[in-house]
Amino acid sequence: MQRNSSKGHGRSKSGVKSSRPRSSTKGPLDADDVAVSSPIISQVARFSSSQQASPRTSVNLARSPGPRSPTLTTVPVTSKDFSFLLRPEIYHQLSPLSVPAPFRNPSRQPTSETSIPALLRGGHFRAAAIAAVQALTSSPVSATTAAAHPPVDPADYARVFSLLYTRLACLCLIDATSLAAQESKALEDLNSGFYLDPLSGAHLVPWELRVLGVRLQAIGFGDPRRAVMSYYEMAREARAQVAQAGKARDHSTAELWKYRLSELGVKVAVALIEMDDLAGAAEHLATLGDGYQPFKVDHGSQGRLAMSRALLWLHLGDVEAARRSIRGSDSEGSTTDERIVDALADMADGEYKAALEEWQTLKETMEENGVLDEMVGVNLAVCLLYTGNMTEARDILETLVDAGQASHTLLFNLTTMYELCSDKHKNLKVQLAERVASRKPTQQGWEKTNADFKL
Repeated sequence: MQRNSSKGHGRSKSGVKSSRPRSSTKGPLDADDVAVSSPIISQVARFSSSQQASPRTSVNLARSPGPRSPTLTTVPVTSKDFSFLLRPEIYHQLSPLSVPAPFRNPSRQPTSETSIPALLRGGHFRAAAIAAVQALTSSPVSATTAAAHPPVDPADYARVFSLLYTRLACLCLIDATSLAAQESKALEDLNSGFYLDPLSGAHLVPWELRVLGVRLQAIGFGDPRRAVMSYYEMAREARAQVAQAGKARDHSTAELWKYRLSELGVKVAVALIEMDDLAGAAEHLATLGDGYQPFKVDHGSQGRLAMSRALLWLHLGDVEAARRSIRGSDSEGSTTDERIVDALADMADGEYKAALEEWQTLKETMEENGVLDEMVGVNLAVCLLYTGNMTEARDILETLVDAGQASHTLLFNLTTMYELCSDKHKNLKVQLAERVASRKPTQQGWEKTNADFKL
């Protein structure tokens, strides 16, 4: 797919002739086997002297050190003050009115002394988000709450960032992404040298929080291009870390950074789609290639990345590219993935009868192996609806709920069926909310919102 070179983020050719042939280069989203000298030593002095005061100053991560590998035993030592992230005015109140009444029953809510890990294990994401803020702002509502969520030391960066990641991730999980985007702005520039350890040059912010922060800040600042730029900066850092781990023969760390690099390539495409730059997204995905894998990662990771690329191609409307992308993968379970993408491609083409047969075959195969897959069931129900079998479609979704499934997609589609099947759909929605609320909490998420049931 071609597009105007003046748009998007493609490279432009220089008008000045080089005095020698240009050496071959690779983009920041590619991996190579060439060792890159560590920038840590040369940067530490500069960061420690000029980048201590604030996270506002931007530092080019093409030359900055990456976050410390989880396999390392040394812990960065810093006396930086992160009290600017502990101000109560940063964080929003979470209204309980967005939660259906059955979930607000006090007998079903966790106690105030429940620890944050226990809240997460029970799927109480809203309560975990509130508890994280109570610890960050040192504002517990009682002595028992203070014991369960002790106030954080402004210099304890590890706990500060752990609590902040819990807060932002839980807000996204309870459909409060807009609030998370506003709160993430307090981090300011995550690429600033302020977030680097002055002694080791290691990045103090966990990788997961940095990746989440990129997308949330792009939303919060209303600048989607910010995400693309940040992903590319992180990709340069990842390439340097891959080379550094390779020189040290630390294969596990190298594989970790290789996977992160490949994942960033997919995230760039997602960011371009969110910018409505569909041509740019298609061009970028094409640079990744069919079944693209510039290095070997574990089969599960390779399969997830291939499926991500296929779904993005479907979103862009190129079903053949989606099929090629998944067929180029040699990961475990690739046959099942191919059948899933084929069925989704038929749905995208409006071939619901053909897709219906494929979903039914997949469902039967999985059930023979003792697997009740929610995604397969929901898509099968949608195909049944479009082929005039509404009652059967509703029965399939009801069966999934009875089996313990309760994702937003499943509940939203089932309540839509209620609206199409009955004039008393509001009562049916309330009854469904009561059924889901009566379940034992699980790590998949227990508390739901009114939007899940279209209330």
